[in-house]
Formats: sequence, C-alpha cells, structure tokens
Amino acid sequence: MLTVEKKKKYTADDYMMLEEGAPFQLINYELVMSPSPIPLHQVISRRIVNAISDFLGDKIDDGFLVYSPMDVKLDDGNILQPDILYVTPERKAQIVKERVEGAPDLVIEILSPSNAYYDLRQKKNIYEKYGVKEYIIVDPIEQSAELYALKDGIYYLHQKAENNETLNSVLLQGFSIDLTNLFK
Repeated sequence: MLTVEKKKKYTADDYMMLEEGAPFQLINYELVMSPSPIPLHQVISRRIVNAISDFLGDKIDDGFLVYSPMDVKLDDGNILQPDILYVTPERKAQIVKERVEGAPDLVIEILSPSNAYYDLRQKKNIYEKYGVKEYIIVDPIEQSAELYALKDGIYYLHQKAENNETLNSVLLQGFSIDLTNLFK
C-alpha cells in the first residue's frame, strides 16, 4: 500500500500500490481524492446504465458497459474512473483486461461539487487526447447534459439538452436519454 507521503509526481506504479477501493484517481500525475457520490448522483448513474442496457438488449454482453469504480489506464500519469463507460464489441478484447487499458468508446461523467473542475476541464482534455469517441457530461444541479463527439481528434459540442429535452447519442445510433425521466 502506498504511504501517505507527498510526492510531486505520481505514476501508474504508485497508483497500483493503493489499497483496492481507495477513493483516488490519477489525473495528470496527481493523486486526486473524491468522496463517495451523493445519492442523486448514484440514482442518475443507475438510470443511465439501465437505459443503455435496455437499448442494447441481447447485445449487452457483446460490449463492455460498467459504472464506477472501474480503472481506465490511459498512460503512466492518467488512471481515471469514469462514472459510466462503454466499450464497443469490436474493441472489447483489445482493451478490457484486468482494467480498461486504453480509451473507452463512450464515457459519461455526472458532475458533483467535488469533481466538476476535473470532469469539465482536465478529464475532458484527457479523454479527447486519448480518443474517447463520445463524452457526455450530466449536470444534476442544472438538470442538463452536454454531449461531445470526437471529430478529427477534437471534441465538438454535438448537443446540449435541458431538463425537458432528449439527448441523442452519436456512438449508439438510435439511443437517447430523456432528461425529464433522468432528473425526475
């Protein structure tokens, strides 16, 4: 187990010495601690995972759909734990090992007061750099969601949806999230 000594730069090796379940992510070589999510965050997470599972139906086991905590190792200085991630069937065998090693195809982050800065800035930039095809940010306070799609290696805001609207996935053609039901 990693002792609580302050270092200037942590690596994946340091991260792997943490106790399993420790509330940390490795973001740009910095260990970032997050308290457990609030109940609303978890309810929204469950609703999204259930909606994706229902949409995929029998194909759910072909891909890889999980919710946090699940380590996603992108490089030696970035091991993130997205709230929800999906890897398509075509890439599952390539990147799903003891942890996800490489960019998932879809990442969804649900904002909390303690993580908003990281989700909106640092993690978004990291997901873009490593090629996450679709990045959705859900804001429970504003009751909105933003979907960023990767085009030519750069995220563009594909859609912003408010509480009474529907967010339409680019990656999962035909899948949408009704924000009214998400935030009820």
